[in-house]
Amino acid sequence: MGGVTKPRGPGWLGKSNLTPALRLALITLVVCGIAFPLLVTAVAQTLFPYQADGELVKLDGRAVGSNLLAQQFTRPIFFQPRNNSASGVDPDITLENALSQAERVSNATGIPLAQLDRLVYENVQGRFLIFGSPYVNVLKLNLLLIQSYPEIYGKYG
Repeated sequence: MGGVTKPRGPGWLGKSNLTPALRLALITLVVCGIAFPLLVTAVAQTLFPYQADGELVKLDGRAVGSNLLAQQFTRPIFFQPRNNSASGVDPDITLENALSQAERVSNATGIPLAQLDRLVYENVQGRFLIFGSPYVNVLKLNLLLIQSYPEIYGKYG
């Protein structure tokens, strides 16, 4: 009568079948969820500590923001990040946007418009030969204002 096979029922999922699957799941969890993230963090902290810590910007030894995220500047004496498009976390504004804000900052602070324009142009980034659009990092620009004009921005320094 040949080989008669037993029908699979609820008992087929026994200990001998379940143990290797649980072992593999546990090994995968440890390797992918613990060991690999720790390894990547250790390598990043060793080779790129500034970037791994979030590119923190410091003023007088204390962290005041990050080069990677927009900071909320709402007073008219500061340049402000764009608020009408994208995600709102972009730390940079276009050169045109920075120049258009310079008049408002000048009116609020009394700093001559020509000096603000010069400061903006000195801090343009984002071009490689003819490629890329020029942009300005708002946090860096505002920190330069605080450092360059302590009589106006004294309480922020």
